[in-house]
Amino acid sequence: MSAAPVDFGAIGWPPGQSIEAALAAWPDARLARVVAQHRSGYEVAQHPEHGFRVQAPAHWLRPRTDPELRAVVGDWVALDAQAKQILGILPRHALLKRAAAGEHYQQQLIAANIDHVLLVSGMDADFNGKRIERYLLLIAASGAKPVLVLTKLDKCDDPSVYVGQLTALAERGIPVHSLNAKSAQDTEALHRYLGPGKSAVLVGSSGAGKSTLTNTLLGIEKMKTRAVRETDAKGRHTTTHRALIALPQGGCLIDTPGMRELKLSGDERFDEGLFAEIDALAGQCRFSDCSHGNEPDCAVLSAIADGRLTDDRYRHYCKLKDERDAAAMTLADRRAQDKAAASRFGKRVKDKYGRK
Repeated sequence: MSAAPVDFGAIGWPPGQSIEAALAAWPDARLARVVAQHRSGYEVAQHPEHGFRVQAPAHWLRPRTDPELRAVVGDWVALDAQAKQILGILPRHALLKRAAAGEHYQQQLIAANIDHVLLVSGMDADFNGKRIERYLLLIAASGAKPVLVLTKLDKCDDPSVYVGQLTALAERGIPVHSLNAKSAQDTEALHRYLGPGKSAVLVGSSGAGKSTLTNTLLGIEKMKTRAVRETDAKGRHTTTHRALIALPQGGCLIDTPGMRELKLSGDERFDEGLFAEIDALAGQCRFSDCSHGNEPDCAVLSAIADGRLTDDRYRHYCKLKDERDAAAMTLADRRAQDKAAASRFGKRVKDKYGRK
């Protein structure tokens, strides 16, 4: 691997940040970035055109290992001197995650060290304002900044129908771009988020146009695309795994498979950002344990009565907060169980091999 070219800036290393300082905990280690994750392991890169497979640490393979202790696409990792084994993960500045689909709770990491999350939604029958709010909660918890990208401008008779539903979000400072994902001129509006040293991740439903957008930004047909069903505008998965791609704009883009089931992870905040005004209202009620039902001097009910807060928005807030609270309790229980299991494993090892 010693002869392989190295260009960390082209795969998102922040300009001016010391590589030597970042690797201080691993003497003689080599820097790389995770560019793809497969069932069989990780692919990393030190240059946009040269990815290679590496082995993960043994403890990552244990079933009950906390997912946050494993690498994900976008992570910077330290490799051994031969560049064959991951030694550890460098500190992250952002981590996008959700609760994995399925009956049993488990966190699923989506992307790390991203500056922006480009939330892609088609201006068609699959547009869903409440789903967008759900995404925004996950993004806010990640540490990255959201950007709303409304695609299929070329097929939409009246974009204002969709853009108008996001006025409140735009007023909160969230950028909203409506564009034709096939148009290089339209997608130039996104270049500001994709400059040198910047990393972004694309999220959204299947068929929203993420792969088309990636192809346009790249200037080549790299990602497969498929048509959506005309009846409900739903698409089929074309991206099958997360992958980091270096862009000609100087930054990096992580394309992800479409996500239909979007479950909160349990780490989301409601006292800041998207629903902060409702949380603030709840703090103004006469009673600290107000259920916002029939109690007197309820600030939430007053806001609904005078039109400052819609009943629909409040109900959606309650639904999401209940889901977050349930996920947080499950997450806490799982972490406690994992900690106890690790303690029992350590005790068995000491009993078997003796205490030193």
